[in-house]
Amino acid sequence: MRLTLPIELLLLCVSFIGAAQTQEPSASLRQADAEYREGVSALNRNDLETARSKFEAVTRLAPGAEQGHSALGAVLVRQGQWAGGTHELEKALAIKPNDGGAQLNLAMVYVQTGAHAKAIPLFAKLEAASRTDHHPLSTTVLEAYARSLQSSGQTHSAIAQMRQAVAQDGRNAALHDELGSLYAIEKNWQPAEQQFREALTLKDDSAIAHLHLGLVLNAEQTAGAEDEWMKAYALAPANPGVALAVGKAIADTGNDARALPILEHAVELDRKSVDANYQLALVLQRLDRVKDAIALLRQVVEAEPKNSDALTNLGMALAQVHNATDGIPFLKQATALNPNNTTAHQDLAAAYIQVNQIDDAVGELKTAIKLAPDSPQLHYDLGTAYKLQDNAADAIPELETAENLNPSGYEPPYVLGLLYMQVARYAEAAQQLETSLKLHPQNGEGWATLGNVYNKLDRLPEAATALREAIKQMPDHADSHLILASVLVKQKDNEGAAQERKIAADLMRRHMDLQRAEVATNSGKSLLQSGRLDDAIAQFRDALTYDPRFVDAHAKLAEALERQGKTAEAAAERAQADTLRKDSQ
Repeated sequence: MRLTLPIELLLLCVSFIGAAQTQEPSASLRQADAEYREGVSALNRNDLETARSKFEAVTRLAPGAEQGHSALGAVLVRQGQWAGGTHELEKALAIKPNDGGAQLNLAMVYVQTGAHAKAIPLFAKLEAASRTDHHPLSTTVLEAYARSLQSSGQTHSAIAQMRQAVAQDGRNAALHDELGSLYAIEKNWQPAEQQFREALTLKDDSAIAHLHLGLVLNAEQTAGAEDEWMKAYALAPANPGVALAVGKAIADTGNDARALPILEHAVELDRKSVDANYQLALVLQRLDRVKDAIALLRQVVEAEPKNSDALTNLGMALAQVHNATDGIPFLKQATALNPNNTTAHQDLAAAYIQVNQIDDAVGELKTAIKLAPDSPQLHYDLGTAYKLQDNAADAIPELETAENLNPSGYEPPYVLGLLYMQVARYAEAAQQLETSLKLHPQNGEGWATLGNVYNKLDRLPEAATALREAIKQMPDHADSHLILASVLVKQKDNEGAAQERKIAADLMRRHMDLQRAEVATNSGKSLLQSGRLDDAIAQFRDALTYDPRFVDAHAKLAEALERQGKTAEAAAERAQADTLRKDSQ
C-alpha cells in the first residue's frame, strides 16, 4: 500500500509564522515562512527534491516549529527514506502531540515498516478526534488501522475497523476480500465466505478472492474448493504467489500429483522463492522422487539454515535414499534448533537405526515420547528399537502401550506376537498374531508365524489352515511347506507330508539355482564391462543353465552377442528376455 500524505498538512503556510510566535517575526522566521511556502508549491508540482530542500531549510531556520519537521518527514517518506522520515515525524509530534497530520503520516509509516504496536495508539487518537469532529476516518486509514490491529493479534477489533471501511465503500472488492480474510483468521467461515462471494460479485476476475474463497470452502469441507483455486490460477498464470498458494492448497488436500505441475510452474516463475522450492520439494518427496527433493531441500536449507522443518525433511530424505550418515547431522541440527520438534526426534531415531546406532535411536525416541506420550507410533517405534537390541523385556511394554493407544493398528500386535514367540509365550503369541491378521490379513509372513505357533501349541487343524494361507500368499517360500509337513505328520497324513517336503525341496533347489544364476550373471557383467566378450558370454550361458528363465542373463547375453556382430542370435535372446518379462507381469 502506497503512503498518501494528507493534503491539509501541506497547506498551513498562512499560519506558519503565527504558530511559531505572536510577536513581530524575526528575519529567520520570515525566511522559514518563505521556504515553507516554496516547499509546499514544489510539493504540489511533485518536485520532491526541491520540497525536501526547502523543508530542510525550514527545520534549520525554525527548529522549534513542528510544521517543518512534519512536512520534511512526509517528503522523506514519499522518497522511501523511512528512517529519516520517521525521525522527523516523531520530532514533530514531540513538539506538538496533537498534530493530526503528523499523527496520520507517522501511523502510516509505522504500518509500512511493520511497527504496528506503535501505529495503534496513533490510530486510536485519530479515531477519537474523528468522532469529536464528526469527520470519519477514510477507508485507507481504516484499512491500515485494521492491519495493525490484526498484526498485533487483535483480530476482533480489526474486523470492527474493516467493517467501517466496507460500510463507507461497499463497492470496493478488495475491502470485502480483506474483511473476509479477517473472518477466516478467526475461523468464522460463514461470514468469510459471504465477503469473498461479495468481492467476486463486484470483481469476478479477482484471482485473490477466488483463492481465498477456495480456502474457506475447503475449511468448511464444502464442494468447489479446487474449482475456485484453479480459477485463481487461470486468472493469474504469471503470478508466482498465486501459483504457490494454489499448488500448496491442492497438495494439502492430499492430491500431490495434481499439485506437482502447478508448484513446478511456481518455481519457474520465481526460482529464488524459498517457499516455492520448499513446497515443491515436499511434494516430490511424498511422490517418491526423493533425489529431486533433496536437491531443492539443500537450496532451502542453504537459504534458511535455521529452518527446523526443512532440516528435518532434508535429513529424512537422505535417509530415504539410504544415506542416513549424511542425513543425521541435519536432523541433529533440527532437534538443536527446536528441541520440541517431535518429528525431528522420530526421524533422527529412524536414521540412527539405519546406521545401526540403536542406543542413540532409543534415546531420541524416549525424548519424543516425553513430548508426545499418547503417540502410538512413537511407542511402536521404541518397542521395535528395543526388539533390535534383543531386549524383549523393555520392548513388550512399549508395544502393548502402542496397541492400547491404537487398537486398529496391526503392526504392534504383529511384533508382539513375534516377541512372545521368541520367549516361548506361545498362547499370548497366538492371540496377538490373530489380532494382527484380522486387521491386516495380507501378511504371508504373519500366517506362516501363526501356523508355527499353532503347531507348537498342538492346535494342528488351525496350524494347517494358517500355513496353507501363508503358502497361498507366498508360494515360493519353502519354510511354510516344511512346517506344514511336520503338522501333517502329527496328523498321521504321511503322504501329504511327503508331498509338502518334495515341494519344499524343489523350491530350495530353485532358489539355489537362482542364486547361482545371479552370481554368474554379475560375473558376466564385469567381464562385459572390461571387454572380455567370450568370457562374458560363457558366464551368461552358464547362468541360463541354472535358470533358463533368468531375464537379466538373456538381456546381457543379447548385448554381448550384438557386440560380437551376431545380430540374429542377439535378437533371439532379446526376444526371449522380452517374453519372460511380459510373462512375469
